[in-house]
Amino acid sequence: MDELIRSGLLAKQKTLPSALLYDDLGSVLFEAITLLPEYQVARVDTAMLRAHAAEALSLLPGPVEVVELGPGHGRKARIVLEQLASRQPATHFIAIDVSGAAIEGCRRQLEDLSTVRVTGIEATFLDGLTNLPPRIAGHRRVVLFLGSNLSNFDLRESLEFLRHVRQSLEPGDALLMSADLEKSPALLVPAYDDALGVTAAFNKNVLVHLNREWGADFDLTAFAYEANWNAEARRIEGHLRASRPCRVRLQRLELEVTFAAGESLWTESSHRFNVAELRAWGTEAGLSCTRDWVDGTWPLALSVFLGT
Repeated sequence: MDELIRSGLLAKQKTLPSALLYDDLGSVLFEAITLLPEYQVARVDTAMLRAHAAEALSLLPGPVEVVELGPGHGRKARIVLEQLASRQPATHFIAIDVSGAAIEGCRRQLEDLSTVRVTGIEATFLDGLTNLPPRIAGHRRVVLFLGSNLSNFDLRESLEFLRHVRQSLEPGDALLMSADLEKSPALLVPAYDDALGVTAAFNKNVLVHLNREWGADFDLTAFAYEANWNAEARRIEGHLRASRPCRVRLQRLELEVTFAAGESLWTESSHRFNVAELRAWGTEAGLSCTRDWVDGTWPLALSVFLGT
């Protein structure tokens, strides 16, 4: 992480790794974002999962254990785990998140499900997949990647990510993934620049995170959040723009960086996809798209990919 931060801050367009957004406070702020009226992704995602989880799981006969990447506080995992409770006596659920607080929130959300055993792995998605505990003999594994978390990756990274997921699966295992699809910027931009300012606080918290953990001295009052639609790249870009010249030191990295007035720090990207490319990436990664559903009001795809 140190080298990613260093290289990002020294680049011509200063950037930060998106994982920095999801410290304990950032995870709480993101949970608040999912409740905002402008942010329909989470509500549509949850509604689709409620409608189609049973059919998705029917494609995995026999006992199943569940891995979720970025479970938040476990509300979506609960939908899947309650479905499994009707067909198997016990389920192992593995939650992978960079935030320890999110994992603990997930445990609390699921603690009344007596048939579910929760294992938390505090790590990035790929590190967590690399360090999964041994599977229970005879169990298939389903990886949940919901909330359109794929949007955090650019188009090239999305394929590489799916390849890494495939490496963690055996033939007959599955990936259940949701991905937000292309839509009008008039719908998208307010979802990432809400009237209450929660998304702005979520992005500015990355500076708080750096001040706390890397000994930085960012002045939050010198940076303003903005969200822009990049049509060519098909993504929303979140930036913190300096309102005046700034000089910032990060003690842990022994690094000093300067910002000119008007210069931006790129903190977040949220890409949009189409169903055809999702299926093609799955095929190239060794995953067969067996079933998908698309919401017609707020276009979002929920897809089942089986390991081949």
